[in-house]
Amino acid sequence: MTFDPAIVGNAVVAYQGAPAAFSHQALSELFPAATPLPCPTFDEALTAIKDGRADYGVIPIENTLAGRVADIHQLLPGAHLYIVGEYFLRIRHQLLAPKGATLAGLKTVHSHQMALAQCRDLLNRNGLTPVVHDDTAGAARDVAKWNDPTVGAIASSLAAEVYGLDTLAANVEDAAHNTTRFIVLSRKRHDAPQGTPSITTFVFRVRNVPAALYKALGGFATNGINMTKLESYQIGGSFTATQFYADIEGHPNDRSVQFAFEELAFFSTNVTVLGCYPAHPFRKQANGG
Repeated sequence: MTFDPAIVGNAVVAYQGAPAAFSHQALSELFPAATPLPCPTFDEALTAIKDGRADYGVIPIENTLAGRVADIHQLLPGAHLYIVGEYFLRIRHQLLAPKGATLAGLKTVHSHQMALAQCRDLLNRNGLTPVVHDDTAGAARDVAKWNDPTVGAIASSLAAEVYGLDTLAANVEDAAHNTTRFIVLSRKRHDAPQGTPSITTFVFRVRNVPAALYKALGGFATNGINMTKLESYQIGGSFTATQFYADIEGHPNDRSVQFAFEELAFFSTNVTVLGCYPAHPFRKQANGG
C-alpha cells in the first residue's frame, strides 16, 4: 500500500525536540491536521512509533551545511521502522535573547549542535561561546526561563513567538542553501508506486574479502542506477565491523534495481531495505529541473 500524507489526518506524529523545534515546523507543514508528540531524544521518538503512542515520526537525517545527523544513522537499522516519505525544509536560524538584551552584551549562545555548526560565522564574528543543547526550541525555552541578558539561543522565528524572546539577528545561518532533509517513519512499509520517481533506502554489511565494497556497488553502476547517498559507520564497538547506509533513485521492483541488489547480496553478509518512498520535488528543483 502506498503512503499518502493526505490520509494522516489528525494522527499522532512524533518528533525530537520541544514545541517550535524545526522538526515541529517540518511536521506541521507536512501534516497540518496531525497531533504533534514532542520527544526529548531521537531514541524516544522512535520508541513512541514502535510502541504505538505515535502513528508516524518526522525525523531529520541530514543537512546541507552540517552533514548527516549521526544518531539517526545509528538508530534506524535497529528500530524496525520503515521510511515512507521525505521532506526538505529550508532552515532559517534566528539569534534570540530575553527582552531588552543586546548583541553586544551576549556571551554564550545555546542551541542544538547542528544549529551551532550551521552558524559558525555569527559565533566567531561576535566572540560568542556555543553551548550544546538537546534541541533548538529547548534552548529557546531555557533562555527565556533563565532571563539572563548575556545568554542567547539560536532557534526558529516560531520559537521566538512561543517563548517570548527578542530577535537580535535574523537569518544567521552561514549559507542561503541551508536545508534539512527529514524522513517520515512508520511501523508499516508503504512502497511508492512503481513507475514514479522514488528513493529506496537500505543498509548493508559487506563480506570480509578484498574489494568487497567495490564489487558490491558495481551492480548499481552497470545497471545505470544513481546512488545519491552512501554513509559508513562502525557497529558493535568494533573498528572492523562496518555498516553502510545508502539511498538510490529507483524502485525495488525495477529489473535494473533487482539485478543490482542481487550483486550487492552476493558480496554482502546482510542487506535490509528500510523503505521505498516518493522522491520529494525539492530533488528535481535542486538539480535544476
